[in-house]
Amino acid sequence: MKKYNVAILGATGAVGKEMLKVLEERNFPLNELKLLASKRSAGEKIEFKGNKYVIEEATEKSFENIHVVLCAAENYISEALSPAAVKAGAVVVDNSSAFRLNENVPLVVPEVNYEDVKKHNGIIANPNCSTIIALTALSELNKYSKIKKMVVSTYQAVSGAGVNGIKELEQQIQDANQDKPVEIKTFQYQIAYNVIPQIGNFDDMGYSEEEMKLQNEGRKIFHNPDLKVNCTCVRVPVYRSHSESITIETEKEITPDKAKELLSKAQGVKLVDDLVNKKYPMPLDTTDQDLIYVGRIRKDISSENSLVLWCCGDQVRKGAATNAVQIAEVLVKENLL
Repeated sequence: MKKYNVAILGATGAVGKEMLKVLEERNFPLNELKLLASKRSAGEKIEFKGNKYVIEEATEKSFENIHVVLCAAENYISEALSPAAVKAGAVVVDNSSAFRLNENVPLVVPEVNYEDVKKHNGIIANPNCSTIIALTALSELNKYSKIKKMVVSTYQAVSGAGVNGIKELEQQIQDANQDKPVEIKTFQYQIAYNVIPQIGNFDDMGYSEEEMKLQNEGRKIFHNPDLKVNCTCVRVPVYRSHSESITIETEKEITPDKAKELLSKAQGVKLVDDLVNKKYPMPLDTTDQDLIYVGRIRKDISSENSLVLWCCGDQVRKGAATNAVQIAEVLVKENLL
């Protein structure tokens, strides 16, 4: 089997480190590996498959002989360096939001719109974590009956804000339990023993950036420009794995039994729906794995052709790192490198 040279841009962050883990777990056909980060991280070492790799400073000249760049860096870094990587002959799988809504850049969840990978012009965008989790859960339902409307509430773990989010929750719990003053740096308010109904800045209508991503990205991935989405995003004091309550309105009715039948066979999904035995998706059960757990499936008693479900997924893995590696696997499988 042919092997490929891979660079991880943003290798020292939470998602970059998880990309390394996923590459190893999935046995990606790797030839050479280059780890790139900021100047302050250059010289540090990270172990991978028993070997130690030295972090290099990311520059426009970092991508010679690289086939795939997995980008886990901020928007401004991706905007600055992704074109240079493409010019050097690499394909960039970008986890930032820099190119997601660019009409010339595919936005891909492989279980949902696999074929869109083939339309790339050097850059493929990884969707937002909440979008990936929701659309993986909904894909087979959407194929059976087109989704017209979604009402979603997300319950997002602190790891969605990176390593600093995890550290802040840990420290705040420790300080609060000892009656010490709680320090707030990463989030708008204390997150320990609290929920915060804001992720990102608000627009003129009162919706946050995170809330609008699900509509804008969902329309593009589902190829449905008329999809209506009303979303409320909430940060919760959970370390890892996002949860989502989703109500969908479809063109024709999907009964709960039919939904369970479809989801039991859906790629990337695990049906966990046994109310008698109190079995339903939860963050603790979905952490550090790649399936989206779906349950609490029921008819929406307030509307016709409407269904309610609950899903959970690890946003660091399937919501970011694993989805990016899966896209790279599609590139390999389809001989697109």
